[in-house]
Amino acid sequence: MDTSMPNDPQFNEYYRKHLQYLKLAGLQPKTIEAYSRAIRRIGNYFDCRVENLTT
Repeated sequence: MDTSMPNDPQFNEYYRKHLQYLKLAGLQPKTIEAYSRAIRRIGNYFDCRVENLTT
């Protein structure tokens, strides 16, 4: 799987906000790394269109 950082300004903004939330939540660095890697993989898979994803 591709875990590189997608090159999309909108995705980068969502990713930055996600990282900030994880750090403020007080999660451990390895947890933050794992969650961030998952977000990058999802971003690459969906061509950086994560704002339209639902649960």
